Amino acid sequence: MPMSENKARSLRGELYYAFTPELIAERRRCQQACERYNTSGDVSRRKRVEMWREIVGDETPLPNPAPTEEEDEELFAEDAWVEPPVHIDYGTNVELGQNVFINFNCTMLDTTKITIGARTLFGSNVSLFSGTHPLDPDVRNGTKGPEMGAEIHIGEDC
Repeated sequence: MPMSENKARSLRGELYYAFTPELIAERRRCQQACERYNTSGDVSRRKRVEMWREIVGDETPLPNPAPTEEEDEELFAEDAWVEPPVHIDYGTNVELGQNVFINFNCTMLDTTKITIGARTLFGSNVSLFSGTHPLDPDVRNGTKGPEMGAEIHIGEDC
């Protein structure tokens, strides 16, 4: 399905409207994926990576399972390690480099692209907000007004 002009504006950091059916549905999809991730309990590394990929919309196939759990975990040694719970708006605007660690209770409002470079480590309760609202209350207009954003790029080894 082609991207709407409203969504394209959001990704460019221009004024857009967040409360359209398209963007509400995208946030709902991500919210449901985060809920499954956050309540999954003690699952295998394979399952955790699969669930993370669902959040961020990564459709890359997982490798075939290895003979043992330890060998299977090694297949995902370079994948990001994200401790639940996480709170993310869209997910599809989040890119994590290899061997990134994100501790629990991370919030990412990914109105625009959020990239985190390889080998970067986050402590608990880190929040990244790529979206904002106009400061003029007449323009802001509650949920009927526009929003905007700016990309966040965090380099490698941070």
